[in-house]
Amino acid sequence: MSVEFALWMFPALLFCLFMGFPVAFSLMGVALVWGVIRFNEAAVALYLAKVDDVASNYVLGAVPLFIFMGSLLERSGVAERLFEAIHMWTRRLPGGLAVGTVLLCVVFAASTGIVGATETVVGLLAIPVMMRYAYNKSLISGTICAGGSLGTIIPPSVVVVILGPVADVSIGDLFAGMILPGLMLAGSYIIYIICRCIIRPEDGPRVTADENDPPFMRKLTMTATALIPPALLIATVLGSILGGLATPTEAAGCGAVGSVIMCLCYRTLTVAVMKEALYKTVVITAMILLILIGGTMFAGVFTAAGGLIGVQQLMQAAQLNNWETLAILLLLAFAAGFVLDLISLMLIVVPIAMPIIVGFPFYELDPGSVKVWFSICFLIMIQTSYLTPPMAPAIFYLRGISPPEITLMHMYKGVVPFIFLHMVVLAFVLAMPNLALWLPTILFRGF
Repeated sequence: MSVEFALWMFPALLFCLFMGFPVAFSLMGVALVWGVIRFNEAAVALYLAKVDDVASNYVLGAVPLFIFMGSLLERSGVAERLFEAIHMWTRRLPGGLAVGTVLLCVVFAASTGIVGATETVVGLLAIPVMMRYAYNKSLISGTICAGGSLGTIIPPSVVVVILGPVADVSIGDLFAGMILPGLMLAGSYIIYIICRCIIRPEDGPRVTADENDPPFMRKLTMTATALIPPALLIATVLGSILGGLATPTEAAGCGAVGSVIMCLCYRTLTVAVMKEALYKTVVITAMILLILIGGTMFAGVFTAAGGLIGVQQLMQAAQLNNWETLAILLLLAFAAGFVLDLISLMLIVVPIAMPIIVGFPFYELDPGSVKVWFSICFLIMIQTSYLTPPMAPAIFYLRGISPPEITLMHMYKGVVPFIFLHMVVLAFVLAMPNLALWLPTILFRGF
């Protein structure tokens, strides 16, 4: 059969998704039909090999541990303490409550690694306070959606733990490469909020001095109490990986133990909390691994049936240069984000895109550096898709926790400036690869 046969897997997959079938079963079903037609009974051996690849991947052992860590921290009270500590220092700035919310999202994303958890927990804390001080509803919506999305690009991200093996890139390199672009995104949010609220003070009024404000030394004590435990947890997880002291799975184990200790210190560890965290860990892990197995099967059949060769032939026939090819692949990831969740998107697009992109020269980079650089650009793009209407998952999360006064139109208007900021940061990373490659080079390859 010709390679065009494999290319029809994508229309079939989209049809299944639009018909409402679950992503994992859509991936497995299409892989099953195409595999049996193309390889007959040999397809069974291919499926078993792919299941074994997932089951024996040591790195994926970090996924349930990171999920458990994030689930436990959601209920530990750490977010409430961080919220109070950060807003004590930022609320008198123009848009200070929104600025503090972004900073809280950065710290919480670095503590949990789960996108939905960051947006939900921070949103429940920050929205009532900003509404009380008459913040612009679009600004509230955009801040919560964009800040919550930082869980994708701020390590330790569960998404990246899965991306590493799929892209054949070291997770340590990805974690290190994400730091500068992630901080650039958070910094651009803060600059935008402050500038907007200077020009339009009514959008983010300053909070006036309160006679009940604690004295300076009390503020320092409260801040240290709130920040030191999560900072130690972040240093344990990221520091051990970036310092080469532990593998991602070992670091995730340390993080899981650290989250239990933190809950004990805050006296929030109860049987009910532990039971709920464990239940959520099992459910989310099962969902992720089922999608991962389905995506691996789909990619395996697609590649074995000649689909990758077909895509390469199409690219060659179009006579695209390296930058045009890169633009098409990133736009494909952006568009696919409208109908696929982040993990499914990675499992479908990355195995096809990575061999193509590595075959082109970029800035005289070696293939390993190109993989890291493209992975970071890919993460920024799917994070942008996560925010972009009409199918933005970030907006769906926000609708579930926001009061009726914040309408869908407020949310759509609110995310637009932040989408533009994402494009600006992506342009910087594309133009200056060292933004993504400098830290991995320093930490893992020497000066």
